[in-house]
Amino acid sequence: MTDVKMFKELMAKDKPQNIQVGGSHYMYFDIQPYEFISRNNLSFFQGCVVKYVCRYMHKNGIEDLDKIIPLLRIRKKEVKR
Repeated sequence: MTDVKMFKELMAKDKPQNIQVGGSHYMYFDIQPYEFISRNNLSFFQGCVVKYVCRYMHKNGIEDLDKIIPLLRIRKKEVKR
């Protein structure tokens, strides 16, 4: 392995998106939820929905989907005003 390749691999490991505390549920994605949320300028509400939808199969299952329901109800009331 060349020094350049080794350096690039070490640098890739140190990227914040390659470090996850408390599990690996976001590491399954090519684009992590925070990056998708940020690049698309999503609101806090939209970001929460994206986060829970993305991780439910790898973390808390139905519980993560259940967390979206109150968020949707709140948002629905806000939009109706």
